[in-house]
Amino acid sequence: MEVLEAARTMNLPDPRVWVAGDWHGNVGWVQRLLPALGRIDRQIETLLHVGDFWMSTDTVDYWAKRTGIRRVLVTLGNHEPYGTYTPLLAAHPGCAVRVSEVVWLLPRPWQFEIMGRAVVSLGGATSVDREWRQSGVDWWSDEEITDHQVESALPMVADIMLCHESPEGSPVLAAQRAMAANRPLLSESALTSSAKSRERVGRVWRTVRPNLLIHGHLHVSGRGLTSDSREVVALSCDGMRGNIALLDIASLSVQIVDYPS
Repeated sequence: MEVLEAARTMNLPDPRVWVAGDWHGNVGWVQRLLPALGRIDRQIETLLHVGDFWMSTDTVDYWAKRTGIRRVLVTLGNHEPYGTYTPLLAAHPGCAVRVSEVVWLLPRPWQFEIMGRAVVSLGGATSVDREWRQSGVDWWSDEEITDHQVESALPMVADIMLCHESPEGSPVLAAQRAMAANRPLLSESALTSSAKSRERVGRVWRTVRPNLLIHGHLHVSGRGLTSDSREVVALSCDGMRGNIALLDIASLSVQIVDYPS
């Protein structure tokens, strides 16, 4: 994999974009999902991915081209091949890097615009199953959100925040239930690391105060409003309903698509 292009920022012209949750390298899912998106609205040219991407870029390029999607911007998750991704991003500090015809990997954090709306991407999360993974094979410490990344994000301005991790204090009931269900199954170390990861995202969320935050990671879909009417949307994973949403940029309205029906 190599860097074909690097961008300090972007100002995209799209009135509507797709936002996708975890794909986990699932080629079969992408082969089903992207053509379905083309049938729903072929005018949409941008897909924002909120992490656990780890896809064959050839597969994404092939189906995106046939769907009308010109760019896929990836906010990194925890299950990513950081051994490959990190050097590419490190060679272009602060820049998004294009690694295929349509796929861009986003640094942490990164700020860009869509139709004049400010967007902040803060990728990463803690793998609660890392005790069963092998370092450098299917787990890398680079997955973690660092204090430096948080501090870099705090001065940013955002209408929309994209992240993989759920923020601490999420108002999404489905996310709360998922975390409660997982708690008895996890070690104290995993629980502590996960809570720290959510706290870091929550700190950026509370300080930057975007009107809308969209995340993945928990493999559930749902939405909730804070007491000051800011919205958090969770997207599910490959093979599940609620993995994809349609975002209208002007209104910041999100329609979670019930696919497969």
